[in-house]
Amino acid sequence: MQHISRKKIFFPLNPAFRRYLKLYERELQLPVSYEELRYYESGIPVYDKSGKDTLWETVLYPQSMVGQLHAGLKRIYSFLKAGGDQAAEEHLHIERIDYCTFGNSHPFRIKIVNNYNEVYDYFYIKIADASRIYGLELEHILSPYWMNFLVDGNTLVEEHIAGVPGDQFILHYLQRPEFNPKRIAKEFVKFNERCFVRLLGDMRSYNFVFDITPDFDDVQFRIRAIDFDQQFYEGKRTLYMPQYFKENRVFVDLAIKHLNAEVVKQYQQEERALIARRIKVQRHRIKDLRDVIMTDHVSFPDKIQQLGDELAQYYEDPVFAKSKTMGEIIERSLKRLLVQSLR
Repeated sequence: MQHISRKKIFFPLNPAFRRYLKLYERELQLPVSYEELRYYESGIPVYDKSGKDTLWETVLYPQSMVGQLHAGLKRIYSFLKAGGDQAAEEHLHIERIDYCTFGNSHPFRIKIVNNYNEVYDYFYIKIADASRIYGLELEHILSPYWMNFLVDGNTLVEEHIAGVPGDQFILHYLQRPEFNPKRIAKEFVKFNERCFVRLLGDMRSYNFVFDITPDFDDVQFRIRAIDFDQQFYEGKRTLYMPQYFKENRVFVDLAIKHLNAEVVKQYQQEERALIARRIKVQRHRIKDLRDVIMTDHVSFPDKIQQLGDELAQYYEDPVFAKSKTMGEIIERSLKRLLVQSLR
């Protein structure tokens, strides 16, 4: 059974990381902070369609705060989605602000609606934790997906990542006859490899979503991580491999049933080759990020030592065991991948 630290501490952003975020236009002054959102008066539990408590609550603010607060949240949405263009703000309204009472990060979820067509979107406001922001940035650079997020002081703003949560996919979608189980297994293998290479941990089924796309002759699946708290924090190697979580056992069983060892190895190599290609394309940005991570402290010496030792044994590469920071470990992981891509 996998063991995740019950209460992961938040790591502050060091000055070098803030300079990096400013250089790549991730940091700017925002009109509403996480701390300001905590001044709500009361909350109402949010239930799902079956009447189950979601562990979110809709929070209510003093009337004197609402006008300025909603205007600030619309402005943040403009920064996030439209580069700060304010033209659309007059026909947007904030329908709801929810607060999550579960987990580490206690985020606020903002529901914003277009008055012309009632189309809605969400975004999240959280405490700015260095681990999470490294995770978002590495996802942006190394995965197939672009990530929208902004930082201001101790406030982090993230866009909503649309998709079917993995645990709900297991319950309501997995057995659909029109869904090809081989394609689901293939995507899980590739997702597993991507998480392991870039050391994103705790990818249990409720921490990723399925993006389902009908194609002309079949349905395509893509898995996207939605929680980045556990970016190179834990010491145990298997915590970075989704295949070892009991919540994901059904996907492992699919892979065992439908894919042989040679095919699994092929998919793993394909994913590593794609990551290597992204590193080469974004080599200047990844170098700047590496320079920051190398000297940052986003874990503890015992966890760093454990992970370094376990990866050294797994890869038969003693360089991992000599690492003094998580930055050195991720650098070695990506460097190995680049060297392999040149063979």
